[in-house]
Amino acid sequence: MAVELCLLLLVFCGSTISEVQPIYKPPPGTLDFGFVPAKTYDTGAYHEPGPIGVLFKIVRAYLYLVQPNSFPQDLVRKLAQQKFGNAQGDYQKPENVVLTLQAIYYEIGFIVSAALGFVFILLLPLVGLCFCMCRCCDNCGGEMHQRQKKNADCQRSCFATFLFVASLIISVGVLCAYAANQHLTNQVRGAKKLVNSNFKDLKIFLNDTPAQIDYLVSQYNTTKDKALSDLNNVGPLLGSRVQEQLGKEVRPALDAALTMAGAIRETREALENVSVSVEVLQEGTERLHANLTDVKMHLSNTLNDSACSATQAASTCNIIRNSLNQLNINANFSGLPGVSSQLAKVNDVLKIDLSSLVQKGYAAFNDTPDLVVNQTRNILSDIKNVLESIGSNITIFAKTLPVQKILADLTMYLTQSEAYVQDYFPVVEQYDFYRWLGCLILCCMVVLILIFYCLGLLCGTCGYDKHASPTTRGCISNTGGNFLMAGVGFSFLFSWVLMTVVVLTFVTGGNVEKLVCEPFEDKTLFKVLDTPYLLNQHWKNYLSGILFKNPNINLTFENVYSDCKENKGIYTSLHLEHLFNINEFLNISMYTEDVALKIEHIQINLSKIILLDEIGKENLLNFSSSGIEGINFAAYLAEINKSVTKVDLLSFANDLEARADQLPKGALENALKGHANNIRMIHNQQVIPLEQAMSTLNQSIRLLKRTSSELMVKVKNVISAVNAAQLLINNNASLVIVQETKKYMDTIVGYFEQYIEWVKESIAMEVAACKPIANVIDTAVDIFLCSYITDSVNTFWFGLGGSSIFLIPAIIFAVKLSKYYRRMDTEDVYDDTENGNNGYHKEHLYGIHNPVFTSSVEQW
Repeated sequence: MAVELCLLLLVFCGSTISEVQPIYKPPPGTLDFGFVPAKTYDTGAYHEPGPIGVLFKIVRAYLYLVQPNSFPQDLVRKLAQQKFGNAQGDYQKPENVVLTLQAIYYEIGFIVSAALGFVFILLLPLVGLCFCMCRCCDNCGGEMHQRQKKNADCQRSCFATFLFVASLIISVGVLCAYAANQHLTNQVRGAKKLVNSNFKDLKIFLNDTPAQIDYLVSQYNTTKDKALSDLNNVGPLLGSRVQEQLGKEVRPALDAALTMAGAIRETREALENVSVSVEVLQEGTERLHANLTDVKMHLSNTLNDSACSATQAASTCNIIRNSLNQLNINANFSGLPGVSSQLAKVNDVLKIDLSSLVQKGYAAFNDTPDLVVNQTRNILSDIKNVLESIGSNITIFAKTLPVQKILADLTMYLTQSEAYVQDYFPVVEQYDFYRWLGCLILCCMVVLILIFYCLGLLCGTCGYDKHASPTTRGCISNTGGNFLMAGVGFSFLFSWVLMTVVVLTFVTGGNVEKLVCEPFEDKTLFKVLDTPYLLNQHWKNYLSGILFKNPNINLTFENVYSDCKENKGIYTSLHLEHLFNINEFLNISMYTEDVALKIEHIQINLSKIILLDEIGKENLLNFSSSGIEGINFAAYLAEINKSVTKVDLLSFANDLEARADQLPKGALENALKGHANNIRMIHNQQVIPLEQAMSTLNQSIRLLKRTSSELMVKVKNVISAVNAAQLLINNNASLVIVQETKKYMDTIVGYFEQYIEWVKESIAMEVAACKPIANVIDTAVDIFLCSYITDSVNTFWFGLGGSSIFLIPAIIFAVKLSKYYRRMDTEDVYDDTENGNNGYHKEHLYGIHNPVFTSSVEQW
């Protein structure tokens, strides 16, 4: 009943959070659902025996020597599956004989050891009886006469030493047995705390499950809040995505139009610069020409002076006179065509602000998110209502499940089990006290024998006088010998009882260790239990047959134990999907279908976006027909590439001044230097401004030339790009909108998928984590049965058995040694004669006649 209730609880645990089935995709944004609340289990299913663990390891090593074979999985399976009938013939079947022989072969070590034990049990009392009867007949050392030997002291010392060593070994064995006995009692007394810890963990297991379920359900709000946040930001999310995709064509087209608008303004500035520069150059060159003509005339007059006729100045004057032709202008700007008509047309084009029109297109396109918000307001409201209804359905569904009733039933069953254990625990402790007392009595039997041996050794050694004859030994020495014989007597009386207990505990504890504890540790035992048709000949898998009434489900003891050992959820450990498949309830289409349909019905109309109206396009066409491509750029460039004057006036002035210095000092020299200064002033005041005007003209002409190059084609390309972008917005934007809407829907649905994946993982790994179940199994088998009971029992028989075996040599040495300590009735007497010592014995002590030894005196 408890198992069924537990399964029902776990089924409902799964169903409370089973809403949708994910088709998992990498989520656009990771949601943080936090950690499923879980308390720490107190039970540590591990036992550390302490110092006595060394003895446990020694016993296991001894058991390995007795039984070195590995766990016989196949043999156990065959024995479990073999059905022995009542007829005698069933046991004589060949297959049964083979199984019997295999079992004997596996148990041969235990069988031989147990057989030796039974021989000990049977023979030692019989030998003791015969020994006593023999001694009563004055045989077997019963005669109170000790023959004198030369090595008597050596023999006595050896026997005493061997008896002491045997007693020491027996003491170690009985101490091991006592330690194991006390260890088992201590563990039984402390087991109550471990049992209570397991019950506490099981209660935590039950009590925490509803809180974990509620937490899983409550985390739907995290998903809902994130979805609502994205819905409230549909403009920045969906609208921006649509804008980004359309912007791949729209923005380059608008950028080209805006660039062309800038080119129009630059063209007007260039035309104005050309018009002004040409006018400045025409006026400047006329004025320069007049000034240079005037300079040449004055220089010519100066060179006609009589001073130039002198021999020293004639050659210099001739050279200067010959260079006067260089003082003339080189560039002629008067013949250049004007650009007034082109400038007038461009000014007409600029009457319409094309940049403003393009900026309006930018603004209209940038309003896409706002358009999306306005056009999806009603649909988003419906989607929000759907999300709210999903949350309400989850909450209502969770409340309708009878989880609390199931938990109450399981808790009541657990409480009753705990009360039963608590009630019977004193009984267990009482019976354990009886066991402890019985084992203590067995240990006391050995201790009693040891006491006699130790007292015998002590009294015999301390009271022994080597100068005393056997018949005159002291009371203390005689008492020591009596103690030794008492120890021998008790050894014969108790040894068979001790060995009987040893054999029974050895066979039981050794087989439990080899057939239960070791295979449980390496999980081989679970593999045997999981053998098909083993526990039930009609069921392939026994565990699934018990839990699900379906033995074909692959549910094994080993997997369940391993999963619970790893603290996985019980839904995963018990494969409860075969009883209640949460994937059928975790079907995302159940709750996201409405959301998806609502989102898919989003219709966004962007036809109101006008990138560039007809006026702007007409303006571009007017600019292309402004005539700037008809300007004679070759004529302009030809004059621009010339220098203003044929000769550099500064060089000419410097050369003129240098030649004046070659003339004799006088008026001619001063006049020529004055002309040189005048030429320099003309260069600074007229030539430099003209050069600057020519530079401006050069830049403007080259700009116009670049702009006019294929101007019509450029303008048509800009208009075509704008028309294509506008066509995309008007006609093909729906495809982009559908694609981006699909991505937006996947984003929203992705939050639900994350939630469902998290729920499934939490159910598998965290909800109702079944570590306490594995702890209960470990506590019952590994700790109670193996660590507490089996190890202690095995150590007990190991110590007690060793003590019992060494009682045999102790008996022999004690009997031999007692002759040297006890007071004899007769003794050997020796007189010194010339031929040696002749012995005689006294008959007057007890009136016993012994004709064997007679003295030479009597014979004489």
